[in-house]
Amino acid sequence: MDIDEVRRRAYAMPLTNPSYPPGPYRFYDREFIVITYRTSREALEAVVPAPLEIIDPIVKYEFIRMPDSTGFGDYTETGQVIPVRFNGQTGGYVHAMYLDDDAPIAGGRELWGFPKKLAKPKLVHESEVIVGTLHYGSVLCAVGTMGYKHRPADEDAILASLKAPNFLIKIIPHVDGTPRICELVRYYTQDITLKGAWTGPAALDLRPHVSCDVAKLPVLEVLSAVHFKADLTLGLGEVVYDYLAPAT
Repeated sequence: MDIDEVRRRAYAMPLTNPSYPPGPYRFYDREFIVITYRTSREALEAVVPAPLEIIDPIVKYEFIRMPDSTGFGDYTETGQVIPVRFNGQTGGYVHAMYLDDDAPIAGGRELWGFPKKLAKPKLVHESEVIVGTLHYGSVLCAVGTMGYKHRPADEDAILASLKAPNFLIKIIPHVDGTPRICELVRYYTQDITLKGAWTGPAALDLRPHVSCDVAKLPVLEVLSAVHFKADLTLGLGEVVYDYLAPAT
């Protein structure tokens, strides 16, 4: 393999057998449970990086079932998104993500900078309740429950939330362990088809774990919950702030 071929083929690791194919990445019948809760401002101040601004002491805890996605397969994901503002634009800062599939872990971290870690989340229907759980190894770290399709949700509000920007911190170290890339990335979901949306009562329990820190943003009060299904495309990102650029 000559140098030109290396350059042509080098879009992901490993070079000769990448962990995921090139995009675009389309998701079909993506099922969401999003439980919005109030937490402490002090807890958010410890994890939200400048230049992002905290709007309110609010967190959105998500369980997402992805049965059909191009390139990434069939998997389940869970994590926390924090409402923030950047240069006057409101969106969500993706703080933590846990999932059970290698391809989207590798692709998510390498392409966008998603904070993905390997774990065992589940989203299942149990009679009149939808149950989301997160195990990290053998330890139960999160339990979310929601009443099944109690009332129709505001579809316009859900579409607006899906179209809002999301922000990530992409970190790639140099070979000596120092940061080579440290960037604030913005991305959008695109080509959204909402297939149904509901609301209902919900409960959320987060438990401490040294390697799965969801409980560091404690649940003080559950504010609302939505359950919806959608097809969408995960758009590629753009760098909006470079932490390693020389100060001006």
